[in-house]
Amino acid sequence: MGSLGHIEASINKINEEEDEAGIYALHLALAYTVPPVLKAAIDLSLLDIIAESSSLSGEFLSAAQVAAKLPTKNLEAGAMIDRMLRLLASYSLLRASSRPEQSGSGKVERVYGIAPAGKFFVKSQDNGSLASLLPLACHRATWEVGCGLKDMILEGGDIYQKVHGMSLFQYMNKDPTFNKIFNAAMADFTIITMKKILDTYKGFDGLTSLVDVGGGIGASLNMIVCKYPSIKGVNFDLPYVVKHAPTYPGIEQIGGDMFVSIPKGETIMIKCTLHNWNDQQCIAILKNCYNALPEKGKLIVMDFVLPMEANGSWADKHVAELDNIMLIQQGGQERTVKDLESLCKQSGFSHFEFICYAHTIGVMEYYK
Repeated sequence: MGSLGHIEASINKINEEEDEAGIYALHLALAYTVPPVLKAAIDLSLLDIIAESSSLSGEFLSAAQVAAKLPTKNLEAGAMIDRMLRLLASYSLLRASSRPEQSGSGKVERVYGIAPAGKFFVKSQDNGSLASLLPLACHRATWEVGCGLKDMILEGGDIYQKVHGMSLFQYMNKDPTFNKIFNAAMADFTIITMKKILDTYKGFDGLTSLVDVGGGIGASLNMIVCKYPSIKGVNFDLPYVVKHAPTYPGIEQIGGDMFVSIPKGETIMIKCTLHNWNDQQCIAILKNCYNALPEKGKLIVMDFVLPMEANGSWADKHVAELDNIMLIQQGGQERTVKDLESLCKQSGFSHFEFICYAHTIGVMEYYK
């Protein structure tokens, strides 16, 4: 039988765990505040202002100093910005400390510097930025669709179709502004992920031609060709997408439908595209890739990999969030390595090999 002190300690631990659970639940209930605050901070270039000061002099800035760099006559801007920066600091996007106010009033003020995670949202950095994802996340079309998840679970069907009267890709075709926001987000996201892939994966070495299926405006393929200039690239996507693609040296832009046919190539790649579609649609796409490859040809598949079991890591949370974005917006899904290997076999490929991870993206090779 345990001592009274041991029993009291066990009870206190249980109470602490319950308190933590309650606080965590309250946090989740109010987490919807983060995307609009982060978007406003990005729109106002608050992180850029703070990051520039951190890189030039190492100086932390107060909210008043940040507000002084904005074109505002709002006398409350500094106090309002301080509340926004305090929230972002609580999410480890900024570093925060305190110091006496420079006015000599005797009061203490908070000051902020950029944190490692916050650097990914700085628009002016050369290594890519996630800043352009926020206009997509906060777009009215995105939020309206998200509110329809319950109806989709109970009634079935395509939420985008029910809410907007058309699919996501039809909506993009109809709304040029939304299409621009979507493509900008994907292009910037590509810079970050492709840098990691090119640092990790060596399977492009020695290739002479490469077709990128669902390649958007060609940002991924351009990064590959820049590193491997011997590759002749073909960027393949829907006509209304490639119509807005920039001209890249060594890359031909071809519009078409991957469900109908795919341009032939020595090697084909498909990056973060299969997760947009259900299994049968993926098999149809992969069979067209198979048919477009020469004997012994290779398909490089890069897609988010869902852990088999929920483990609570940031990587697990990220892919699970993406999986539910696919559920809400497009009817696609994230998959485990076993799921992706199964798609390989069902579409006729003879061999599957998992090569490496780049952040939460798995790089795999399917052999004809």
